[in-house]
Amino acid sequence: MDLTFTVKEEAFRDEAREFLRQSLSGEFEQLKGRGGPGDEDALFAERKAWEQHLGRHGYACLSWPRELGGRAASFWEEVIWNEEYARARAPGRVGHIGAQLLGPTVLAFGTDAQKQRYLPPIARGDELWCQGYSEPNAGSDLAGVETRATLVDGEWRVTGQKVWTSLAQFSDHCFVLCRTTPGSRRHEGLSYLLVPMRQPGVRVVPIQQMTGSSEFNEVFFDEARAGEGEVIGPVGGGWKIAMATLGFERGVSTLGQQAHFLGELREITERARALGKLADPALRQRLAEAWMGLRVMRLHALRTFSAEATGLTRASSVSKLHWATWHRELGKLAMDILGPEGLAGDHSSLTRLQQLFLFSRSDTIYAGSNEIQRNIIAERALGLPR
Repeated sequence: MDLTFTVKEEAFRDEAREFLRQSLSGEFEQLKGRGGPGDEDALFAERKAWEQHLGRHGYACLSWPRELGGRAASFWEEVIWNEEYARARAPGRVGHIGAQLLGPTVLAFGTDAQKQRYLPPIARGDELWCQGYSEPNAGSDLAGVETRATLVDGEWRVTGQKVWTSLAQFSDHCFVLCRTTPGSRRHEGLSYLLVPMRQPGVRVVPIQQMTGSSEFNEVFFDEARAGEGEVIGPVGGGWKIAMATLGFERGVSTLGQQAHFLGELREITERARALGKLADPALRQRLAEAWMGLRVMRLHALRTFSAEATGLTRASSVSKLHWATWHRELGKLAMDILGPEGLAGDHSSLTRLQQLFLFSRSDTIYAGSNEIQRNIIAERALGLPR
């Protein structure tokens, strides 16, 4: 495994770094460090303007074809961009669900008409998307979805409920995993449907979290409409498409996420130094273990990316379990270093480290719980019986 970047790739790093340095001043300077965990719905209008700024310069969807709004960047250039984006403390992307989940799915499985309709507005930052997967009775067990869609007079009519839908209150569209074959069970009879959010049949109810923010929402569909052709892949073949989307979710943005984690670890370390806690050998050991865990995480991701390019490994099955557990423990470490200070205040006055702790409690639940990840690793990677 080659862990070095080429001269061309390092030149792209310099270009990306300079673009971010110049862009995160003046109009957008207030956005630095905003929109992360526990702060996802902050400064929304300003962050949408930032999304459009990225789009105008071809940075919103780097790897997409130029004719669809991208820069035709290589895989490793996209990795570099995500790293530099996190290091610059650039704001959380309000368009990330469209750019990093729906977009790659449409590129891989959509028709030419769907690509032309949906991808350029995402790349420009003009249209935002949310993900309609989880339901009250189907969280990590995604195959248990009950939301249904029926074809009536050339339209899909969607009825059901989704929950934990990130940024649904701001979204223009939702990709919905729903049951289109009456009487079907589990993975069969599901379809991947593109549903407009701004219509009478859709109601969004924000969920206030412990951090005081409302990233998540409940979404109720009551005979919501979607065009007959707004299905990605074959009707009834949505399970394969949904799993592909989850694969894109755990793709190149992983290293950017790790750069963000490194910033959090440095902040915790500096806080420990300011409070005189580095003299405590137990806390010092935990800080060292956190640093080593992050290095292992990076090497694992690089190995996974290199191997997946040649189809040799399923090591990516491990990554969600690893980073989620590591990040949850980092939140606990932050609180142990803060001591009584960490207990002060309420959700209207939380510090960054308090937000980190509260949000990280959810890391081992969302996007596939630790328990589900262990089942996947056991059955699909190790070949153990169910």
